[in-house]
Amino acid sequence: MGLTSQEFEELPYQVQREALHLNMRDAYGTTTELPQLAKWQAGEVDDFAWLQPWCDLMRASTAAGKVFRRANVVSEPLSDYHQWALAIEVPMVAAGQDIRWISRRNVSTLLFPGNDFWLFDDELVVFLHYTGTGMNADFETCTDPAIIKRCRDSFEAVWALGVPHGEYRPVS
Repeated sequence: MGLTSQEFEELPYQVQREALHLNMRDAYGTTTELPQLAKWQAGEVDDFAWLQPWCDLMRASTAAGKVFRRANVVSEPLSDYHQWALAIEVPMVAAGQDIRWISRRNVSTLLFPGNDFWLFDDELVVFLHYTGTGMNADFETCTDPAIIKRCRDSFEAVWALGVPHGEYRPVS
């Protein structure tokens, strides 16, 4: 079953305990991010105003004891997208989201799903499907306990190898 973009965007607001997000692509092309990435590439200063709703959610969620973790599996040297992401994730971390970076070289022996995913409260997995240019194509949902366990296990294996956002220094 697929979700609309709006249905997907509402899910983080419905988290009861924990949300896990595994990113494995080297570039994305979301309609929200592309204009901001272009400004960064042009050397413009970002005031991060566009991130405020997310940061507000992170502050409120973590104050309520909820956990939001993101693991970014990246190629090094970093793509332009991830160089930019390294900068824009600073306010997200300050707001309470726990983000780790993992070099793709360090996950060669791990097994994980073929698509990025969000895992919400160990009850719902949303697999993120993208076009070749990084645009969102579909949000596929799954509630199968065996698949949820595989996603949880793969996330935790990646997480254990990750470097916290503030300590991560990409290879040039």
